[in-house]
Parts: sequence; C-alpha cells; structure tokens
Amino acid sequence: RNVRICFLGRRDGKVPKRIVKRMEEAEKLTKSNTGLTFTVAFNYGGRAEIVDAVQKVIDSGVKKVTEKMIERNLYNPEMPDPDLVIRTSGESRVSNFLLWELAYSELVFSDTLWPDFSRKDLFNAIKEFQDRDRRFGGLGGS
Repeated sequence: RNVRICFLGRRDGKVPKRIVKRMEEAEKLTKSNTGLTFTVAFNYGGRAEIVDAVQKVIDSGVKKVTEKMIERNLYNPEMPDPDLVIRTSGESRVSNFLLWELAYSELVFSDTLWPDFSRKDLFNAIKEFQDRDRRFGGLGGS
C-alpha cells in the first residue's frame, strides 16, 4: 500500500521495550515507502519535543543554537510542517500538539465531533483554508 509509518514521541523508560521494538520494526519495514506518511503521536508532547531537540543541540557542543539545528533534532525532522490543521469537537486550542511545527499552519476549528466529521466538513475546511491569505509570519498587505 506504499504507506510509511512514523512515530512521534519519547521512547524512554515509560514506554515498554516491547512497544518501542514494535514501533521501530514498523518504521524500518515501511521506511522506503513513498506514498502517504502515517504519523502516530505516541507518548508525545510538543513542549517535550522542543526541550528534547534543544538538549540534543546543546549536547552536541555548539555555542549558538539556531532554528535549523532545532528543526534537525525534532522527533521526525523529515516531516513537513502542516499547511492546515483541522481541530474538531469544538475545541479551539492546540493542546501541546506539534507546537514547533504549527508556527505557520492555518488552523480551522469545527464543532463537529471527529467520528461525525464528514467529507462535506473536510471540503468546507479546505475551502476556508484556500480563501485565506497565508503570510507565514509576515505582515498582510494593506
């Protein structure tokens, strides 16, 4: 099916070794797949991801930390930043999820519960996204 599986999150002592082994096996088996990438957030927190990345950079002995260095040390540095994030269930927060990666993402909030989120809801969210002026942190035109 050409799907690559990736896991985001800490794989420390809190996660049973047998689970970590299965996660690593799935990643290894699918690493060459070039279709979709299915990313699973497991034992994941956005703040923890940033702290872990910064710690890796510091441990490497550099004197000055840059954004690129942090990006290269995130849990999955190959994963592109999301263009669009759809938050369902009437929640209007990011809940410690992909804090670094969401910096320039467009967020669409829907009152629809995830199990009820339909194709029409998806098309509406995409339409809202397409109608926006993405500035990636820059100032809008006046």
